[in-house]
Amino acid sequence: MKRRAFLIVMIIISTISLLNAQNENEPKNLSSEILSNKEEKLIFGGYGQIDFSRQFMENRKFNSSIDVSRLILSMGYNFSSKTSFFSEIEFEHIKELYVEQAFINHSFSDYLNMRAGLMLIPMGLINEYHEPPTFNGVNRPSIANIIVPTTWREIGFGFTGRFQNAGIKYQAYLMNGFSGFDGTKGLITGEKFLREARQKGAKSIMTSPDLSMKIDYFGVRGLKLGLSGYFGQTETALYKNLDLSNIESVAKADSSIVGIKMMGLDVRYNTGGFSMRGEFIYSELSNTVQYNAFTGNNAGRSVRGMYIEAAYNVLQKTSSEYDLTPFFRYEVYDTHFKVRAGIAEVDKYHVNEYVLGVGWKLADGAVLKADVQFAKPEGEEVSRKTFNAGIGVWF
Repeated sequence: MKRRAFLIVMIIISTISLLNAQNENEPKNLSSEILSNKEEKLIFGGYGQIDFSRQFMENRKFNSSIDVSRLILSMGYNFSSKTSFFSEIEFEHIKELYVEQAFINHSFSDYLNMRAGLMLIPMGLINEYHEPPTFNGVNRPSIANIIVPTTWREIGFGFTGRFQNAGIKYQAYLMNGFSGFDGTKGLITGEKFLREARQKGAKSIMTSPDLSMKIDYFGVRGLKLGLSGYFGQTETALYKNLDLSNIESVAKADSSIVGIKMMGLDVRYNTGGFSMRGEFIYSELSNTVQYNAFTGNNAGRSVRGMYIEAAYNVLQKTSSEYDLTPFFRYEVYDTHFKVRAGIAEVDKYHVNEYVLGVGWKLADGAVLKADVQFAKPEGEEVSRKTFNAGIGVWF
């Protein structure tokens, strides 16, 4: 019996090792591509997105929206074979300028890298892999905008590494948290959840760090699994020079913070011309009774969202130059999944979405996209229909 069990274990280990040897399945993004280039001192890159959008509804007329959604210019510099710097400068809608990433990376080994600076929170799929040619559809999935406030980045310090033979990558960071109260208003709401509370590294405040971590498994051919976690509290401007002997001021300041626990599970699978991906995000908020009473907001107790998507490159067997990939995505999210006492549950925050579209890859890093999106908030009789088209580049 023991010999049989030992034999089974050895077969499993050998199979996994063989799969690992045949495939490096970890997905790529702009930062990983630039940081892996050790042949040059200074490396440039970037990505961009230009969109067209038009909503349709019976007995209503809408203007079309045409927008240079974003243009990102990236620069990396190798100080040595072990120490690198990566940065992204982002222009949104032509006139808004942001620093999206700016961090230093020091590699002790493949198993251990130290990072510090303005970094992406490793939550879900899209926040880390948001270059337009890497995802289907003109727009990112809605939960990557409403629940995971992409692009979500903050300042922090931590470690990352990979065990290639086991097909495992890990990340763990201490970061500044969201700004729950800016001194005049609460920034967490039932409708927009955490999106307006991002600090983005701009004169950020922090009372205590939040913990962000993720483990990815990519050891089986075509498969990538991810488990994410984020735990901490929001920041508040009311802790500035707070007199701890003033009980009323302390109680007021404590009412302006929210505790956050967020967990994410994501999966992607590719075989031949077929690809599938999916994601589930759940977040629990604490202290919302006090927070809503103080700010007048309607933040929920918990939110959740998920999507599943399937795509197939119809030119996979006939063309090595082009990809033509129809896809379908179903998505559901609810920022009032549960609410606490004193807050009425808002039905329209529970939304079902269906997206049907196609992407035409002209070359590696250049794609034309089009899709039709049907979004139906609970309580509304008809879906909101939107046609989207655009171009995406990554270099």
